[in-house]
Amino acid sequence: MIQTRPLIVALVALSTAITLSSPAAEGKLNALTKKEKAAGWKLLFDGQTLEGWHNFKSPGIKPGWQVKDGTLACVDPHNAGDIVTKEQFDSFELRLEYNISKGGNSGIMFHVTEEGGAAWATGPEFQLEDNKEAHDAQKCGWLYALYQPPVDPKTGQTLDATKPAGEWNQVILRITPERCEHIINGVKYFDYVMGSDDFKARVAKSKFASMPLFAKSPTGFIALQGDHGQVSFRNIKIRPLPAKK
Repeated sequence: MIQTRPLIVALVALSTAITLSSPAAEGKLNALTKKEKAAGWKLLFDGQTLEGWHNFKSPGIKPGWQVKDGTLACVDPHNAGDIVTKEQFDSFELRLEYNISKGGNSGIMFHVTEEGGAAWATGPEFQLEDNKEAHDAQKCGWLYALYQPPVDPKTGQTLDATKPAGEWNQVILRITPERCEHIINGVKYFDYVMGSDDFKARVAKSKFASMPLFAKSPTGFIALQGDHGQVSFRNIKIRPLPAKK
């Protein structure tokens, strides 16, 4: 007979150790572990202030954005607008958790510049949405109007790894000149190459075709959309990725 119990105990212990190594598991939201700091991660939200963020093309932040229970929250989308980081980023890995309201719609834009009339006029958008109740045909995790995940053979429907409105979801967005990836709750949706022939062809067939500055800059601000519903963010962290030699 194969003795499996010692192995199971060891695996459980290892799993527990891995889980407890993360700040969130230790009850330390909006914090970095020593390992993350050593790897070059940086917090974009400290859990206490709006430091490091401002409205697009404005030095301040509208009152619709607030720090609420340790989250960066859009509490009033009628008086919030899009906010952007103080710093600009080129190649990076962004990780965050979001909790969206019923019927809510938001987004994460990147490589945003101030040359456009709106953040989305230059920055591609990682769509955030309550897939069940929101009315936008572009679903959560898609690159807005450009890329969407394949059909899930288990359901026969487009792949959807999101949790319902009111629950926390994790996003990973990796952007490099060689490959960009969208991941939700550990499930990879797709990858693409900015500026590739395929990317350009998709842009040409979309509403962004009339925006000459869209997805043209190799660097820019990270933006959070704040005019389509209530949404909260936490554990927002980013690390630069080295250029491929």
